Amino acid sequence: MTEADHVETIQLRGADGIRLTADVAGASDRPPVLLWHGGGQTRHAWGSALQAVAQQWHGYSIDLRGHGDSEWAANGEYTLDAFAGDVASVASSFSTPPVLVGASLGGIASLAAIADHQGPPLASALVLVDVAPRVEASGVNRISAFMTSNLDGFDSLEEVADLIAAYNPHRPRPSNLEGLKKNLRRRADGKWMWHWDPRFVSGTFGSPDETRSSLVEGSRLGEAARRITVPTLLVRGRMSDLLSEQGAQELLELVPQAELVDVAGAGHMVAGDRNDAFNDAVIDFLERVRPS
Repeated sequence: MTEADHVETIQLRGADGIRLTADVAGASDRPPVLLWHGGGQTRHAWGSALQAVAQQWHGYSIDLRGHGDSEWAANGEYTLDAFAGDVASVASSFSTPPVLVGASLGGIASLAAIADHQGPPLASALVLVDVAPRVEASGVNRISAFMTSNLDGFDSLEEVADLIAAYNPHRPRPSNLEGLKKNLRRRADGKWMWHWDPRFVSGTFGSPDETRSSLVEGSRLGEAARRITVPTLLVRGRMSDLLSEQGAQELLELVPQAELVDVAGAGHMVAGDRNDAFNDAVIDFLERVRPS
């Protein structure tokens, strides 16, 4: 077994000391890469990306606050500032500025963290996965509807698989449902619940309008993008209903040094839809921005 194959689960500290759970792989003397998943997902959402990164980098796949095995916010704070504060807290703990790879919510949190940081560089590069300052309201609303349905739980894994298949009809429904358990927790009454704090959606995400105003703050994120000076890669799912071609092009105008990879056959969940193509694009970028 190589160092890239060995995964260790550790605890990190976010803003205000909140405990964040991370899977770590790769040699510790290599430059760090931090993978931040999207809202409603967990650190397991990256498929084989952690192992791919760990071949030549020190990879960390991290549960956002209130998600997976990370601590729930005692005050229920799941704002952009809170998530960006966690990214900044973890990133600034490294002696070498890490590369930040963020999907959806993890992406805008990373973008805001880099732009708002005062002092030495917070990151050496940025990878945004299917997110930009401009996103489509229809895509946001569809995600909101998906996440706010079944808040009372599921009676079976089959119900979960049916809901996911309806949301991602282009992705084959899995025949083995065991993998779903990584994104779920089971209550004492046997109900399967999403593996995140319900206040993440009942508070900040309480309605589509609140979702857009509290997390997807287009004007704020546009200003943040203008302040990004590190090498940047935008990976878009060509079938995405959240990030349009126009939204991607606007990001390239805001961040002149940014590159775009458009992944065919992928929707908003790019890493899950086309894991090999996603890994290839990110690894190619990482190799080109590796510190000398």
